[in-house]
Amino acid sequence: MSIDYLHEEELLDREELNKLQVERLRSRIDAAKKSRFYSLRLQAFQAEDIQNIEDVKKLPFTTKDDLREYYPDGFLCRPMNEMVRMHASSGTTGSPTAIFYTGKDLDTWADLVARCMYMAGVREGDVFQNLSGYGLFTGGLGIHYGAERLGALTIPAGAGNSKRQIKLLQDFRVSVMHIIPSYALHLFNVIHSSGLTPQDFNLRIALIGAEPHSEEIRQLIQEKFRIKAYNSYGLSEMNGPGVGFECTEQNGMHIWEDAYIVEVLDPSTLEPVPNGEIGELVLTSLTREGMPLIRYRTKDLTRIIPGKCNCGREHARIDRILGRTDDMIILKGVNIYPLQVEKVLMGIPEVGQNYLIVLEQQDYIDNMRVRVEIKDEYFEEDMRALKGLEQKIAHSLREEILITPKVELVEHNSIANNHGKAERVVDNRSCQ
Repeated sequence: MSIDYLHEEELLDREELNKLQVERLRSRIDAAKKSRFYSLRLQAFQAEDIQNIEDVKKLPFTTKDDLREYYPDGFLCRPMNEMVRMHASSGTTGSPTAIFYTGKDLDTWADLVARCMYMAGVREGDVFQNLSGYGLFTGGLGIHYGAERLGALTIPAGAGNSKRQIKLLQDFRVSVMHIIPSYALHLFNVIHSSGLTPQDFNLRIALIGAEPHSEEIRQLIQEKFRIKAYNSYGLSEMNGPGVGFECTEQNGMHIWEDAYIVEVLDPSTLEPVPNGEIGELVLTSLTREGMPLIRYRTKDLTRIIPGKCNCGREHARIDRILGRTDDMIILKGVNIYPLQVEKVLMGIPEVGQNYLIVLEQQDYIDNMRVRVEIKDEYFEEDMRALKGLEQKIAHSLREEILITPKVELVEHNSIANNHGKAERVVDNRSCQ
């Protein structure tokens, strides 16, 4: 099968990929043991212990708690003066985590992102607008350097300031944008309220990610902007953007297996689950020099999509992120993920684009309240009609999540949106 590709690594077959992974994993074990953390954790392991790719399961896991405990430099396997970049988490839920890069790490990262963007149809000569935040967050600079590596004219617009974003999109005839899904829908509302239409722009591709979202949200973005929207996945511990990306088939996100080992494990037993079943994504970096991570537990829930992609690439595909192991809501003995709620809401015509799940406790009983924005044309004064809509939404949610939440209908744009990652769950139970 003939496919359009940027690097020969995209065309490696399964046997070639596995052989390369074994070679690179052995190299990363030797390198990682020079760090304070892995000198202890990998003391009993030798590179020769890895005879085939399945032997990765012999190695211990790495967690975010480990990164916090050994902050700031306990994972470095090269001297600090060889590092040229550092990104870090905000530390809002605990000690921050720091990720370091050598010059070669940055070069490899840019190549991986360029491969991702090319796979999604971005080309040299495109005008690319990055609506992602810059700074310690990896999303901005990571995809920025990938776009430049590909040869696209790159506009580092940053996040927010919708009026300026719209002017840039128009003035420079932007053809590709990188944007958080919830902000994409907000931006469209600003465009619409300004009297503009998709025909007033030159957009053809949106690269979306950074927050979990349903297929319905992707379809909404495509319909509103009249473009193709490609899902992506990244995390700073594995570089940042460019870990997983959809090809033009839009049927799962390819992970470059020459750069990462992909495992999907049962979060409880930490044993592999069959392809097609949902589990926790565990990743091992194979090309990082300064700070390789081995069997990193992402806590992101996904599945490996069985079979070969029609694009011709052998590299494994993961499904969109369902949620996180620590995002799971347990209510009345039922496990619920926010994306289950989103999937139902986005399938109801009267519902707008924003919602908020509020967990509360009354008389020692946990309850769920779902605040739902309703499109202006449906938010009328007829209380019977609104009551009927509440019941319709509650019934649809029950069929999906097996409990009946209280539904509260609110006007369009009444739920706060800070133009960053949308807040979908507020847990007030500990405050009762």
